[in-house]
Amino acid sequence: MSRKKKSRKPGAAGAPEFIVTRNRSESDVAGRLRKKEKKHKGLKAGARNAEEQAKQKQSANQVRDPRLGSKKKIPLIVEPAKKLTKQERRLSAEQELEMLENDAQLNVLLDRIEAGENLGRGLQQYVDEKLDRIEQLMKQLGLLEPEDDEEFQDEAPTRKARSDDELLADFEDFNMDDYKG
Repeated sequence: MSRKKKSRKPGAAGAPEFIVTRNRSESDVAGRLRKKEKKHKGLKAGARNAEEQAKQKQSANQVRDPRLGSKKKIPLIVEPAKKLTKQERRLSAEQELEMLENDAQLNVLLDRIEAGENLGRGLQQYVDEKLDRIEQLMKQLGLLEPEDDEEFQDEAPTRKARSDDELLADFEDFNMDDYKG
């Protein structure tokens, strides 16, 4: 008997032909779309290279390879900083003095001190530092009046050197009640 090869095609080997028609509902279509979107999550393979090519197309003037680093030269020997001349130092001191004199926060704090208000330790320290710096700059620029120094120099020679015994006697005789108000 001759042998027949089996086939999966409809209508083969005497099987009746079935035509399957399917009505797709909206929920089936939506489900398939969701499944398709889920399947294609994530980035494309080789996305890094594709982005680089897109950037090169956008900017034609950039010819450099993005994988290469900076071409900026790095100094191997550190050169000493250039020293300022006397005139440049004087100008910078004048600028710093002007900035300190125009410092709004310092001016407000000085006004509060003049009004008799006590500042906190941090604010008082800030004011003291700024005033000391102003005094240093004024001495450096020669703007400080020498009259204060002369008064102290005049008083020093008029005082008579006192011995340790005299100073100790004055200390023991000192009465604090005289200064209580």
